[in-house]
Amino acid sequence: MIAVIGDIHGCFYTLKKLVTKIKKEYPNSDIYSLGDLVDRGNFSAEVIEFVKDEGIVFTAGNHDLMFYYFFTDPPNPIGVPWIYNGNENTIRSYEKNPALLDSHLDIIGNAPLYINLDYHFISHAGISEMYLSHFKDSEFFLSDSFDLLIRATLAEPYSIIWNRAELIKLEKTQIVGHTRFEDVIFNKRSNSIYIDTSIDTGNKLTAVIIDGEELVNIISVPTVAKDLE
Repeated sequence: MIAVIGDIHGCFYTLKKLVTKIKKEYPNSDIYSLGDLVDRGNFSAEVIEFVKDEGIVFTAGNHDLMFYYFFTDPPNPIGVPWIYNGNENTIRSYEKNPALLDSHLDIIGNAPLYINLDYHFISHAGISEMYLSHFKDSEFFLSDSFDLLIRATLAEPYSIIWNRAELIKLEKTQIVGHTRFEDVIFNKRSNSIYIDTSIDTGNKLTAVIIDGEELVNIISVPTVAKDLE
């Protein structure tokens, strides 16, 4: 049994409520996150510290990597646009928690770009159809060549952290965030589940509960006001 949480965006109190609810209803589930832990909400540092303490495995999102490269490799094209993408509250959060900055950058830098499970493929924005020509072999995404391709194209708009276009239909169900919807969306054509339910606009934070191949539940918590006020 696993739980997969959508984009969090610095909304610590909402995240804490959702994780408490997951643990109460599914105490033995492993918890994953699709990233975008930082930016827009008020508590980016607190979110990363909580994710670390709770042992939540997350795939790095575009906001996480913008934050990471802005500090560790400023000329990197992923880091350059961070100042235009809701970074102000992240800066304020670390001004209050400066001792956490370096360790949190290390956590993001070591985060996987995807998690390949038996029946599901978890990533921030999914595998775009732009990669279709590489998938002549249905097992390509299990290979080292796939990993190299994903990393080499990370700054591209169709990459696994930026993509908003149609996803490739894999033999496994893709679980992704990044593209906002009011509610969880299942795209039958690409066999994918979108779970970014726009926490940072005041909507809600959502997790899907998966048992084997089956989606067994959707758990949501409305955005807690102080996360954004």
